[in-house]
Amino acid sequence: MNRIATEILHEDGPENPGAASLVAIASVIAAMGLIAIGNGLLFAYIPVQLNAGGFAPAWAGAILTMLSAGGMAGCLLTGLIVRRVGHARAFMTVGALIILSNVAIAAGVYPIVWTAARTLYGFAICAMFIVAQSWLNDAVENHIRGRVMAAFYVTYEVGLGVGAFLLRFMDLTTDIAPVAGVAFATLALLPVGMTRLPPPPPPKSASVAFRRAWSISPVGVAGMLAVGGLSMMVSGFTPIHAAAIGYSQGDVALLLFAMPVGTLLFQIPFGWISDRTDRRYVIITASALVVLGGLAASRFDGSALPLMMLIYVVWSGCTESIYSLSSAHANDRADKDDLVPLASTMLFAWSLSGCIIPAIATTLTPVYGTGAFMWVAVVIAIVFCLFVGWRIARQRPAPVSASGNFSPLAAQAPLPVELAFGSAEGDAKERS
Repeated sequence: MNRIATEILHEDGPENPGAASLVAIASVIAAMGLIAIGNGLLFAYIPVQLNAGGFAPAWAGAILTMLSAGGMAGCLLTGLIVRRVGHARAFMTVGALIILSNVAIAAGVYPIVWTAARTLYGFAICAMFIVAQSWLNDAVENHIRGRVMAAFYVTYEVGLGVGAFLLRFMDLTTDIAPVAGVAFATLALLPVGMTRLPPPPPPKSASVAFRRAWSISPVGVAGMLAVGGLSMMVSGFTPIHAAAIGYSQGDVALLLFAMPVGTLLFQIPFGWISDRTDRRYVIITASALVVLGGLAASRFDGSALPLMMLIYVVWSGCTESIYSLSSAHANDRADKDDLVPLASTMLFAWSLSGCIIPAIATTLTPVYGTGAFMWVAVVIAIVFCLFVGWRIARQRPAPVSASGNFSPLAAQAPLPVELAFGSAEGDAKERS
């Protein structure tokens, strides 16, 4: 970030008065980092607390499903909100909804109330990501955009892990964890409330067009439909299952703290390789590792914590990588005029899968136990892997020169939406 700051500050002068300052850009990134800490904390807290209260694991699964359903609403309605009140006010508004959601969690262990609260949270966090990402993309120049967005995603991923780790130090007999979530969400509003980052122009509307997106990149759309469910299986059901089979509060926190490390370890190597070959080969590799990770998690389920942390680091890291690889593959093949509907459709596909697949796992849990999510994830990864292989067999690999630049993304963060809120530069790419 220091190098980025130097370049930005160097540009922020009379010759380039519109350039954003370091403090302005850092304010948005810091805000999302604080939100991530609260998010990671509550992702760990909710299943652990429900298990301690004697509630069936199906409740935690239902809450996870409704969180994704709220995210779908956020995909559809955020553009309307931003067009009406602008980016800054929209950010503060959805931030207030996150605070309200966390207050409801702090009111006591009431599963129905928690389900409604996390639905509201899903809407608000999706909307907040859309606002933050489009705001940053409007503010920075092309030559530093990748580094700024990489800092944005890494900050969020680290925040998730830190939040989960904090659960180790929380007393579950009190409401300190959700109160801490309220505190982090409140703190997140302060940097944005004080920012001098110029607001972007009102966004253009973005439509959801599955047929058009599929014609551009079947692998990209299928990747989002796969990874939405995979991400919710691995990241969402892991604390539910770990708590149900007897892992302590501290062990659950450590396991969730380790999982974002996998994202950092796998994304960059996979991205580097995918920039130099047909990305579909790398997608198949990541998908195959997800299959192996799920099988290993099932085979060694309940083993010593260090072994399970290693397995989940690989499993989570490869799962998250499918997200960024599929996004890059789709955008490689999109014409400029297709970027808006493609971005909207990919985001909606991710949210749709993140809603439906957890619901399936939740339905299976009473019959097959909380470990059912592992097999659901394995099946999804196998089907997706076979589909990508079939696409490769049908078509010749795209030339390496047709590939754009890879950007590390996190499946826990909605797809970048600079394309939905503004224009994008670049040549038309060969479609697949």
